[in-house]
Amino acid sequence: MSTVAIFVLLAVTSCVSHAHYTKFPEGFIFGVATAAHQIEGAWNVSGKSENVWDHLTHTKPWMVADGTNGDIACDSYNRYMEDVEELTNLGVDFYRFSFSWARLLPTGRIDQINPEGVQYYHNLLDALAEKNIEPFVTLFHWDLPQSLQDLGGFANPIMVDYFRDYADFCFREYGDKIKSWITFNEPYEICEDAYGDIKKAPALNSHGVGNYLCSHNLLKAHAEAYHLYNETYRPKQNGRIMISINSIWYEPADPNDSELVALAEVANQFKFGWFAHPIFTEEGGYPAVMVENVAQNSRSEGLTKPRLEQFDDYWIERIKGTSDFLGINHYTTHLVTGPGLDPNAKSPSWWNDIGAITSLEVGEPTASTWFRVVPTGFANLLRWCKSSYNNPPIYITENGYSDRGTLEDYDRIKYFNDHLSAILHVINDDGVRVLGYTAWTLMDNFEWRAGFSERFGFYHVDITDPARPRTAKLSADYYKQLTANRELPQDERFKKPSERRY
Repeated sequence: MSTVAIFVLLAVTSCVSHAHYTKFPEGFIFGVATAAHQIEGAWNVSGKSENVWDHLTHTKPWMVADGTNGDIACDSYNRYMEDVEELTNLGVDFYRFSFSWARLLPTGRIDQINPEGVQYYHNLLDALAEKNIEPFVTLFHWDLPQSLQDLGGFANPIMVDYFRDYADFCFREYGDKIKSWITFNEPYEICEDAYGDIKKAPALNSHGVGNYLCSHNLLKAHAEAYHLYNETYRPKQNGRIMISINSIWYEPADPNDSELVALAEVANQFKFGWFAHPIFTEEGGYPAVMVENVAQNSRSEGLTKPRLEQFDDYWIERIKGTSDFLGINHYTTHLVTGPGLDPNAKSPSWWNDIGAITSLEVGEPTASTWFRVVPTGFANLLRWCKSSYNNPPIYITENGYSDRGTLEDYDRIKYFNDHLSAILHVINDDGVRVLGYTAWTLMDNFEWRAGFSERFGFYHVDITDPARPRTAKLSADYYKQLTANRELPQDERFKKPSERRY
């Protein structure tokens, strides 16, 4: 099907259903997510070593909006039992959290194992098991040990071996307690924002070069971890393993403009397809348009070889099919408004390789400048994934809303309700195989370069109090009712007073 036909189909499909679905299918599961560096604290105690975010926030504190860091964060290292109680109150089926590589293996290599870090995660896993909450564990959520970054991090091919060794340790140590694994969280953010820009640690700003070196090694590392688990551990542990790919969904500003439709498809291939195409398509490798655009731009820059190296036949086959499910992290939609070079993009860069101008001028704003509320874009992304990747089984591994911290968070509730409704429509109307939903996040935490200035949690955390008290927001009651009834809540108290029907 042509790109024009796909987008026309999405535009039409998003309008045809007038059904009001509220009930989730039998077996659909609900959870919440966190990440180690954002909640644990205890950055330099109990044997943990420095990671790239520790290093960035300590050496360049001005790079965080409110000057905070993850040194204490939510103090979950010491207060994890409170977290488990919050999870129990929400009634979730699973808890998605990440291991801190630097807490388990302080050098990043398996030559030094930290027993206190190992025991911490055993304690957390045992506490979850007591409450019948399934762990979904992410091996890498952006917090690379600084000692490995000093070697080049994911720009260095040695990381393929180091990540495989780290995964091997985790599978061996915890595999009898964990049946759901995620290798990498949001590889785009790791490679483009951290290696190709300064938006995330280590903030290398190797635009158009380091980002592509990173993706090449990261995809190989993911594949090696998958095959290791599949061949060595799955037969006795009987678990599953996947990758979580993030997506800003790109739509043409005018769906009747064929050039904008084609450019939006290019943008989605560069964003989502960059990591999904090598794993979830029959042909494998990077998307053809990505290979072509980067090669053409590289030639015009006088380079003798493309900045994006293609995989050879061995790696194409090695990477294909290496995810039991498609994990999707989604928050927002942007518009493609025309061809050209982004005025804020450096050269060379991932943005310039796309060759499209984008706009955020769609949907209601949130506390995050990059983030507008567009539930229809979420539905279209899911339909696109079905058509692009042969209808894979999908878990929504992150979806959430940012504000400044109010306890009566009606806008967050509406965001969840509208996006969950979009999921129900694509399940029922389009046959998209969404199997579960993960809300971001359990509690307000260290939101990377936004610090604590942007809040995503069901629980408010007072970071001015050494006890880091957690206070449930109204959205926590909403989610609790959702998980209890497996149905979108109809309670009028979850609406703004001005919108209630009396």
